[in-house]
Amino acid sequence: MLDAWLDLVHGGGCVGCAAPGRSLCHDCAERLPTGGRPVRPTPCPPGLAACFAAGEYADLLRAMVLAHKEHGVFALAGPLGRVLAAATAAVVPATPTLLVPVPSRASVVRARGHDPMLRIARAAGHTLSRSPGRDGRPVRVARLLEVRGPVRDQAGLDARQRAANLSGSMAVRAGTRRSLARARVPVSIVVCDDVLTTGATAREAQRALEDTGVPVRAIVTVAATRRRLPVSTAPSQPGLPLFGRGD
Repeated sequence: MLDAWLDLVHGGGCVGCAAPGRSLCHDCAERLPTGGRPVRPTPCPPGLAACFAAGEYADLLRAMVLAHKEHGVFALAGPLGRVLAAATAAVVPATPTLLVPVPSRASVVRARGHDPMLRIARAAGHTLSRSPGRDGRPVRVARLLEVRGPVRDQAGLDARQRAANLSGSMAVRAGTRRSLARARVPVSIVVCDDVLTTGATAREAQRALEDTGVPVRAIVTVAATRRRLPVSTAPSQPGLPLFGRGD
């Protein structure tokens, strides 16, 4: 009945299979990843922390990320948050943990009407805080980072260009950093993003935190991309892994 009502009133449909009704049907929800795996960009930015992703940035995960980020399908924040939580669970220690979302430029947030990564991170934090075995040890979201200075659109840039574009672009919010220091409670920091591509964004976020004395335990993302080489470059290998286990 709910699906019929959503289809009739809102013209809603599943982003995965286009079934009328909710933004993610039960069948597609059952296909979502339930854990994370180690991933690594190739080439890898020097000093990048351990990285984990729930799955490949393709098919259902890609459709969900784009619909939530670019088209404001807010109902997908919960499922995406649960996917991020599943990828994060293996690296969350027994101590209190802060999920630090990678920030977006203020102009981008205004244009989209929301901050997609912040919304997903909050959903992930809620899921992790309620997971068995936490015993009152909280998982919270902390907006420690902000973007400073002009940053070009990353689309179409290679790994070297992305790194140069983002260099020095992030900084720690001074007020939030002071609040964290005053609390005098040891916490683990996990940087969160939706997609890991070249690792440039994650490395810049890590740099900004560690430059102010905040160590990063891991980088966790909903999905990770794969390298797509031109046919002329690798005719026998049309799709080489960009991310692999443990390399």
